[in-house]
Amino acid sequence: MLADRIARTGRRAPSARRWIDTAKTPLLAFVQGALIMSAASALAQVAPAPESVLITARPPDPVGNAAFSTELIGADQFQATPDLDAALRQVPGLALFRSDSSLSAYPARVGVSLRSLIGGSGVGRALITLDGVPQNDPFGQWVVPASLPVEGIESVEIVRGAGAGPYGAGALTGVIEISEKETPGALIDAEAGNLDQQRYVAVGNAQAGNTAFGGSATYQKSGGWYTVDSAHRGAVDTQVGLEATNLSARAAAEILDGTLLAVRFGAYDERRNPGIEGNAADSKGFSGSATVAHPETAGALGWRTQIWFRDSDFINTSATIVPGRASVIPFADGYATPALGWGGNAAVRGTLGWLDWETGADARFYEGEARELFSYSAGAFQGSRFSGGRSFVGGLYAEGASRFDGFLVTTGIRLDEWKDSGGHILEHSLATGGVILDNEFAVRSGAVPTARAGIRKDFLAGLYTRAAAYAGFRQPSLNELYRPTRVGNIFMDADPALQPEHLYGAEIGLGGAAGAWSWNLTGFWNRLSGAVYNVTLGAGPGNFPDVGFLPTGGSFLQRENVGFIQAFGSEGDASWRLSDVLSLRSAYSVTDARVNGGTNLPRLTGKRPAQTPRLSITGGAVMFPLPKLTVEADVIYSSKRFSDDLNTLPLAAATTFNARITWHFLPQAAFFIAGDNLGNARVAVLEGGDRTISYDEPRAVRAGILVNVP
Repeated sequence: MLADRIARTGRRAPSARRWIDTAKTPLLAFVQGALIMSAASALAQVAPAPESVLITARPPDPVGNAAFSTELIGADQFQATPDLDAALRQVPGLALFRSDSSLSAYPARVGVSLRSLIGGSGVGRALITLDGVPQNDPFGQWVVPASLPVEGIESVEIVRGAGAGPYGAGALTGVIEISEKETPGALIDAEAGNLDQQRYVAVGNAQAGNTAFGGSATYQKSGGWYTVDSAHRGAVDTQVGLEATNLSARAAAEILDGTLLAVRFGAYDERRNPGIEGNAADSKGFSGSATVAHPETAGALGWRTQIWFRDSDFINTSATIVPGRASVIPFADGYATPALGWGGNAAVRGTLGWLDWETGADARFYEGEARELFSYSAGAFQGSRFSGGRSFVGGLYAEGASRFDGFLVTTGIRLDEWKDSGGHILEHSLATGGVILDNEFAVRSGAVPTARAGIRKDFLAGLYTRAAAYAGFRQPSLNELYRPTRVGNIFMDADPALQPEHLYGAEIGLGGAAGAWSWNLTGFWNRLSGAVYNVTLGAGPGNFPDVGFLPTGGSFLQRENVGFIQAFGSEGDASWRLSDVLSLRSAYSVTDARVNGGTNLPRLTGKRPAQTPRLSITGGAVMFPLPKLTVEADVIYSSKRFSDDLNTLPLAAATTFNARITWHFLPQAAFFIAGDNLGNARVAVLEGGDRTISYDEPRAVRAGILVNVP
């Protein structure tokens, strides 16, 4: 087959063993040694069994977490929507690269960021973990929501601000920590609705003695709407579609008198039609992890070691839309993007008089290659391209916290080393087999110190005040460095010269809790230096490097490090339990973010970052009007933002309403009816140079049966 012949001509990534040998640096060698020594010493310890009955692989919170801006989303708040990204939108300031949901977005657009500091190319600037394991894709650092079904989630803790301490590189704007359900029991969910919606889920956990088992299976299908309105729709516009499956299995057992051994495996496969003829995006992958841990007890240290891997592939076809949207011309066939990520972490924690402390090390390795056909003419592709490389980031950290007279004081430091190697772009002529382009990029590396510190004072009547400062960094993904991408007539070129981003920030907050209500307010300042940004270099019609001809309305962009993005803002939330019948919650985020393009890109100075709203507001209610009836509702408002870096393509503000009514007709079974975007708001997510606007999901209503067996 043609693809097989092309694959044989590409540059193969080295084996993992060879990669370790060639990528070694002094800090990497030290990190590897620290991980091995920590695991060995930990396994040698024997301590009394913990009193906890439930066997869990969740990592403990950092010792000083309460001094930072955190928010906990419980399992009940996920019930109004079945999609993780939609549920997370309840948190103001939490944003995706574009505001379209995972039901219609390319996987490469589902990058999550906090405080409206949205990343380039959808990579996101927040680290997402599942029980301590990174969930970002090894090639693009985006997130595939289908790999994280909400029914299996117990809670999500969001930590805003650079996670310099135990979280490591990539936690630039914060961390989203997902915890799976581990309580024994089973849940079955079957639902269907308009827009071709179908969803079937089974989640179960069981515990026998000192061993626990769990697993989940999900099938989801949706689609049935056009992203372009009827006034601008052409023959190339098709209905969006999504079909996704997910499987997971895990087991945990107590060994060596209280030491925990836990393993988990997962797999996902999703197929997408993004709504344009000739465009498709399929993602699949599997992952695994193993954790050995021992809880801290009086007079004995606690420790945790973990290893993990994530193997993924991404298939993406794209096409050029001719003027009038009457037809398309194939642009590229990205038939494979194999990528592998793997790593480990280790930590030891204890108490020394007045000091709670934790120290540890972590390392992550990524490799991947985009394989595609390009240069379409005379009814066939004329060239093949292989682009990719390898990256490493790893570091050491120490964090301590002290509590006295109602104060919590915490400080953490890190030293990380990063390295990009094996970067290449190799192009062949399919007609002759000759090499058109063979670029190999120099090895780049560096060491980055970061830190964070915080203080909190608790007063009587549940009041508190706190302040924090932090620094973090993010290494560009392999996708940003080496893979050009295209969405319709918007072309994004890669940039192998990208440098890591650095974020510096400070915040001050106050809050309180008394009886049935709680609240908090935070003011913050962030400066993102060397921000990786999608910079417009030209507009069609015209010819551009790597892309060729772009028609009228097309845009040519490249990822570049801009001078900096500075953001001042305020965020807050409140919740009230007015009675046993009614509970309310609300939250907001106001962010004034501005780009400073420096001497290289002065045209960007003073502009708002693309896709960044100034104001976000959310609200929700849970009501129990009858003993067997539950009513849940939420509202999400996002102010105007711009689709492009030059702020010439505005996207209107939008407000969406979601609701769910559940009737518990049996103690362990319920019927529900739910709706998303019940007001049928037109949520604009992208505007092209020809003023064609793409919209997110319209009104969607579904009904189903939920069985929950304790």
